[in-house]
Amino acid sequence: MSTQMIMGNQAIALGALKAGVNLVAGYPGTPSSETIEFISKYNKKTETYVEWSVNEKAAVEVAAGASYAGSRTLVTMKQVGLNVASDPVMCLSYVGVKGGMVIVSADDPGPISSQTEQDTRRFAQFSKLPCFDPSTPTEAYEMIQEAFELSEKYNTPVLLRPTTRVDHAYESMEMPELGTCRKPGVFEKDSARWVIFPRASYNNHKRIFERNESILPKEFSASKWNFITKRGESLPLASAVPASTTPSNGTHSRNAFAAGGISYCYLMEALSILKEENPDNKAIQDAVVLKIGTPYPFPSTLASEFLKANPEITVFEELDPVIEDSLIQLCGAERLNCCIHGKHDKTVPEAGELTVEIVKRIVCEMLKQVQHDSTGCRPCHSELDSESPELPVRPPVLCAGCPHRGAFYAVKQAMKGEKTAYCGDIGCYTLGNAKPLDMTDTCLCMGADITIAQGFYHNEPDRKCFSFIGDSTFFASGITGVVNAVYNQAKQTICILDNSTTAMTGHQPHPGTGVTMMGEIVEKISIPKILEAIGVSPVIEVDPFDQEKAVAAVKQASNAPGVSAIIFKSPCISVAGKLGYKFPRTKVVDAEKCIGCRKCINELGCPALSLSLAKNTKGKQMIEIDKSLCTGCGLCSGVCPVKAID
Repeated sequence: MSTQMIMGNQAIALGALKAGVNLVAGYPGTPSSETIEFISKYNKKTETYVEWSVNEKAAVEVAAGASYAGSRTLVTMKQVGLNVASDPVMCLSYVGVKGGMVIVSADDPGPISSQTEQDTRRFAQFSKLPCFDPSTPTEAYEMIQEAFELSEKYNTPVLLRPTTRVDHAYESMEMPELGTCRKPGVFEKDSARWVIFPRASYNNHKRIFERNESILPKEFSASKWNFITKRGESLPLASAVPASTTPSNGTHSRNAFAAGGISYCYLMEALSILKEENPDNKAIQDAVVLKIGTPYPFPSTLASEFLKANPEITVFEELDPVIEDSLIQLCGAERLNCCIHGKHDKTVPEAGELTVEIVKRIVCEMLKQVQHDSTGCRPCHSELDSESPELPVRPPVLCAGCPHRGAFYAVKQAMKGEKTAYCGDIGCYTLGNAKPLDMTDTCLCMGADITIAQGFYHNEPDRKCFSFIGDSTFFASGITGVVNAVYNQAKQTICILDNSTTAMTGHQPHPGTGVTMMGEIVEKISIPKILEAIGVSPVIEVDPFDQEKAVAAVKQASNAPGVSAIIFKSPCISVAGKLGYKFPRTKVVDAEKCIGCRKCINELGCPALSLSLAKNTKGKQMIEIDKSLCTGCGLCSGVCPVKAID
C-alpha cells in the first residue's frame, strides 16, 4: 500500500469502497460533490454502481431499494439537500433497512456556498438516526466503515456529518487495497416489514426509542470516537480526572472543555500552542477535553463521568449547540450542579466557522490569562490582533464569457420601463443579483424561482414575472413548479439558462447532457419537449449572445398569454471547448474610437473589462480588455455606443 495525501471526500469514498458498498447515489452540492466523483474512478474495479440522481430525494429512494434487498448503499448530499431528501429519510427511520445504508450530509459552516447554516446533527435528533461527526479525513474513512456495520446491526440508516473543512482537508493516509464490492443482496418479499403502515410505525417507534435512549448511549460511551483526554492522553471510562482546582479561594478552574468535529482539532491545536507558551502553567498543562464523535445518540455514560469530575466546562462546536444542549440536559437529568459555557451564554460565537485563533482566544479568556494574574501565564495575543489591514472584499462574479450574463442583459433590455419581478434560483446565475446587472429580486431554494413568481402574479396580475433556473436545477426541482403554473394559470415567463452542465458544483452531468456517472452515453432528455408536454407556450430557444434575437424572444414570450418559456442555450465557458465549441478571437479596444464612457463596464460587469491607465484626447480613461480572460463573446461590442470594441 502506498501513502498519499488524501482529501476528506476521497477518504469518505475510499472508506465506503473498503466497506464493499454496492450502490452509490447522490446529487452534487458543495462541499460533498467530490465523494461520488472519487468513487466513480474505481467503479470498474469494484463494480460499484454509481449515479448522479436528479435530486436528493430520488437518490435516497434509489438507495433504499437496493438496501431493502440487503446491499450496502451510500447517499451523498450537502446539508440543504437533506431537506429535499427528508420525506424518504424520515420514513426510512421507521421502516428501517437490511443492507447497510449511510447518508453523507456535508454541513457548510460559514456558510461558504449554501443558503443556510443548518446542522445535520439536529436532523439526526429529529429523524432519530445515529450520527457520526468526523474531525479529520482519517476519522471519516474509519467512521463510514463503522457506520455501515452499525446500520446493519440495528437495521437503520446512519448519518455521517462532515463539514467543509473536513471534506476539503488533506491528510496523509495509506491507500487501501480495494477489491470488488460485496455480493448484491436478493430482495425477499415481506409486506409487513417493507410497507409502511401506522401500526407498524407505532411498534417501530417504541423500538427506536429504546435503541436511542438506552442501548446506543451506552454503546457509544465505550466507542473509540468518544473519549476524555488529559495531557494529550485518552482516559478510560470511569477515570475522568477532575480539572485543577485553585486552593487559594476554593473555586474550580475553567480548564475543562468539550468539542466535536473539526472544532476538536481547533481546540487541541490551541491548547498545544498555549502549553508551549506557558510550560509552567498547571491549569493549561492539565486541561481536560471531552471529545464527541457520535453526537446522537449522545454518549451519556461517558459524559456523565466527565461532568461529575469537572463542574465548569466550555464547549466548542459548529454550528448549533448540540453537544452543549446534551450536556445541559444531562446535568438536569442527573441533578448535577455544573456550569456549561458555549453558544447559549455567547462565550462561543453562535454562527459561522470557528478557527484556532478564535478558540485560543476563548480558552485564554476562560483561564483568565492576563499579564499580571496569579497564574503567571503569558498574555494571550492572537496572531490576528496585529494592525495588519483587512483583506479587500472580493465578491463572486459571473465569469468572463458566461452565457448567463447575455441572458440577464437581454431580459433587462427588453423589459425597460415595465413593472417586473425577477425570481432567481440556486446556481451560478444567483450572481445575476450583483450590480450592474441587478437581475435577481428573490432567491430562496432550488426550484423556488418558478413557484415564487406565481405568488407574485396572483398577488399583482399586472406585474410581469420572470423566473431564472438552470438546466440541472430544472431537472432537480423545477418541473413540478412548471406543472403548478400551467395548472393554476399563473402567467409568467420561465427563463431556462441551459449551459449544458451543473456548473457551480464542478460540472457534473445531468439528464440533459446524455452522459451518466457510469460513463454510459444515453438519450438526452429534452427540456423543450418537457415544457411543451406540460402545456407551456411558446417555448423559444435562443443564443443569449445573439442579443437582437434574444431581446425579441423576451418580448414575444412576455406578451404571450399564460406560461411561456425562453431557453437561453449556450455552453458554460469552462466546458465549451470539450463540447466542440470554437471560441471567436478575443476582443480589443480601438484607442482611437474609445470615448471612455464606461458603458460596457457599467452595464455588463464583465471581469475582463477594466479601466486603462491610458487617457484619450479629452482626458478620460479608456477601457482595456484582459486577453487572458476574454473569450470573445461579443457582448461588450454590442453595448459600445461608438463601436470601439472589435
